[in-house]
Amino acid sequence: MKILVVALNRSRQPMAVMPYGACAAAQAALDAGHETRLLDLMFEPAPQKALERACREFRPDVAGFSLRNIDNNDMRAPVLYTREAAGLIAAARRACGAKLVLGGAAVPIMPEAILRSTGADCCVTGDGAAVFPRLVEALCSGADPLSVPGVGALVNGKYAATPAYRSPGCGPEFFPDFARWLDLRAYARQMSAVPLKTKLGCPFGCVYCTYNAAEGRDYRLYPPADAARAVRRLAAAGVRDIEFVDNVFNSPYAHALELCALLAKDAAGVRLHTMELNPEFTDAPLLDAMERAGFAGIGITAESADDGVLAALGKNYSSAHLERAARAVAGHRIPTMWVFMLGGPGETRATVERTLEFARSRVRPSDSVFFNTGIRIYPGTPLEAAARREGALEVPPAGMLEPVFYLSPGVKKDWLLERVAAATRENMNFINTDSLALPFLSRLHRLAHFAGVRQPVWKHTRLLRRGLRAMGVNA
Repeated sequence: MKILVVALNRSRQPMAVMPYGACAAAQAALDAGHETRLLDLMFEPAPQKALERACREFRPDVAGFSLRNIDNNDMRAPVLYTREAAGLIAAARRACGAKLVLGGAAVPIMPEAILRSTGADCCVTGDGAAVFPRLVEALCSGADPLSVPGVGALVNGKYAATPAYRSPGCGPEFFPDFARWLDLRAYARQMSAVPLKTKLGCPFGCVYCTYNAAEGRDYRLYPPADAARAVRRLAAAGVRDIEFVDNVFNSPYAHALELCALLAKDAAGVRLHTMELNPEFTDAPLLDAMERAGFAGIGITAESADDGVLAALGKNYSSAHLERAARAVAGHRIPTMWVFMLGGPGETRATVERTLEFARSRVRPSDSVFFNTGIRIYPGTPLEAAARREGALEVPPAGMLEPVFYLSPGVKKDWLLERVAAATRENMNFINTDSLALPFLSRLHRLAHFAGVRQPVWKHTRLLRRGLRAMGVNA
């Protein structure tokens, strides 16, 4: 059968991200014996025309659309990505007779709402790379798509779904052949790293998070030796930057240490990155291992420096863990970005100031700090329940496709935004959502690439902000 996989994501804020899920689905379809192509819309100047051309020329039996995010998670300037997806799916329906399947990380969060809004024939709600080939077989044989686990569809106008399928392990499609599916040079010019995962699932209980819905609560670990071999294969193909995009890289702790030890034996000349370190498991021995392995940049998702807010967010760590992580970072050379999320449950002016003080006094001036404000509310999360109890959310779950955000009643939106803006003006290593929305970021990344700047770009935050200010740009 002919299978066309379409990577829908076109956002380059803050940078272009390679479509890991689309590549994994395409690899799984290819490995199942299907003639498979992937259309990546990231760099297409006219995405609808590119899609229509691919449909006419390839004439697929099944077209799978990969939706990475529902929206941009920005309270100040929300953008809903499902609208563009709906237009593209409609264009594909006009251009060919293929069955249209919707998948991607966004879909399990709100499958019915997303399916209705986009007009696809059915959607994948389980592990995409495992479910997609089975669904393709069902569709091409005329079988009911709802005979496949991990699939949703509209039946006589009503949404029906089979139980979400969780593969027992991580198959070979877990490390797809990115060079086969993508223009890696185009992504390199945008300072983008090749994504790799070492696990599926997330056992943590963050009140706002949807990873549990997408991947389940139980870890499914990829053997560290296989992950290390994947890094070596990419290095041999000329890749120089690889980012581990696990929900949490350093949990289980022993799994991360074993992978780092294997990578240290053969660094292969690549720069490694991860933006997902949990403070509970961030200590000196881990950073020792990561330095030896060749990590060139790490991110610590701290969220808050206040114990009350951390508890209300459902975090497994405390401010004491943040202090320990800060001491560990100070004793190592790896550039670090600290990520905070202000405005969550229990937030007050005092807790905001406590977090800002931690960022000023505990984070190295050479490191970067990112502040997000407000939290996107998704149905079925404890945060949704809290917002309804507080009277802050009246929209029914089916209407939450349009972005809705939580902000603690203990802080006013205008005050919080101005306080973060003021702190950003005073500290050149601080950035916020305004920084990520600068319209020339893509061009800046291209300039950095051709100037020979090495990733991660954010390690130059202070220098970039000073340079932009000297040019009259409010950054």
